[in-house]
Amino acid sequence: MKKILFYYGRLMSVILGLIVYTLPADAQQVTVRASIDSLQLLVGEQTKIHLEVSMDADRKLRLPVIKDTLVRGVEVLDIAKPDTQKLNDDKRWLIRQDYTVTSFDSALYYLPPLEVMVDDKEYRSESLALKVYSIPVDTLHPDQFFGPKTIVEVPLQWQDIDSMVYSLILMLLFGAGCVFLIVRLKNNKPIIKIIKIEPKLPPHQEAMKHIEEIKANKNIQREDPKLYYTELTDVIRTYIAERFGFNAMEMTSAEIIEQLLQVKDKDSLKDLKYLFETADLVKFAKHAPMMNENDMNLVNAVDFINETKIEEEPGTKKEPTEIKVEEKRSKQGRIALMCSIGVTGIAAAVCLYIAVRCIIDLFF
Repeated sequence: MKKILFYYGRLMSVILGLIVYTLPADAQQVTVRASIDSLQLLVGEQTKIHLEVSMDADRKLRLPVIKDTLVRGVEVLDIAKPDTQKLNDDKRWLIRQDYTVTSFDSALYYLPPLEVMVDDKEYRSESLALKVYSIPVDTLHPDQFFGPKTIVEVPLQWQDIDSMVYSLILMLLFGAGCVFLIVRLKNNKPIIKIIKIEPKLPPHQEAMKHIEEIKANKNIQREDPKLYYTELTDVIRTYIAERFGFNAMEMTSAEIIEQLLQVKDKDSLKDLKYLFETADLVKFAKHAPMMNENDMNLVNAVDFINETKIEEEPGTKKEPTEIKVEEKRSKQGRIALMCSIGVTGIAAAVCLYIAVRCIIDLFF
């Protein structure tokens, strides 16, 4: 009896080996599995169904096309993107796909196998089951049941509208700036600059200012007497022209003295005449005056100015004169103006978009 059982077992092994050997290669190369996270749910709860397909990398796969329900009563909420994993040195693929399902009716549901196509051949996973329970209700305490709440209007707060308000204010500012720049560009108005001109000093103060500058330069007296006397006489000539009203700059020394004799006596002009004569000798006859002579002529010029100056009334102060200068707008200015228009226009449009979005989110 034992020998019979032994030979029977050997025969069955051989038969099974032949069956496995004669099976198609596809049955060994393609594996389809399905699993579910939870077999039991309450009404409205969700669970996930996992589909796994193992196949050779050189084959083509088509996953099942599922719309909104697996079976009647079981709804598909989401289908995840397939995840592919390479195995055995990229010779095999493991493809996974998840399906999120739910149900709103209590029952025991039979979930049919999921079908995939590999090289136009159909393969199926195992079937699944899902039990959905209704929410237990305590009927012994009906006073704990409450009806639906009424709609409550939530009051607006500053945090709800601050973005909208700021966006509208900025839109108005940028819009006004853009319109102003467009008008300026269209009218092509010149740029107006206001220049303040300080009042001119009185003739005697201006002359004394220059004499102090000459006096401070000691080197010019020793090294260049001609330049020294030229500057000194020019200061006196300018003062005489502004003080007495005749063109002393274009007159000779004798003509200036003769003109001054009409308003001054001869004795008061003696020192000024000596200054002019010394200056003429230095400039035209190469006369070399002594240092004390230079200082004396400088003192004579100061005395003449002090004796003939016209003092202003105390407390009077001349205000600066304002002059408007119009400059035509350059090409660079027009380009800068157009760029400013573009920037302010875009900024206004962005602020308007933000304000509209805030209004839509708040009221719609």
